[in-house]
Amino acid sequence: MTSETETGGVTGTQDKDYNLIWYVEACLNNALRLESYIQDAERAKDTEVADLFRKAQADSRKGAELGKNLLRARLNGG
Repeated sequence: MTSETETGGVTGTQDKDYNLIWYVEACLNNALRLESYIQDAERAKDTEVADLFRKAQADSRKGAELGKNLLRARLNGG
């Protein structure tokens, strides 16, 4: 069984809310990881790469916020 077809039979977790929690956590981890990549690019004086990573970091933060808002609404019954 591949991860694309897992519906809770293997993990015991079929909960869509869990998937949202995972998504938010992945976005936040990505934002943190990108911070070190930004610093690496800045040390190398590569502003083009640093700017790319800043954009990706902003997108990851936005994804996390969207996920948190959706999760909050679902957990509050909305």
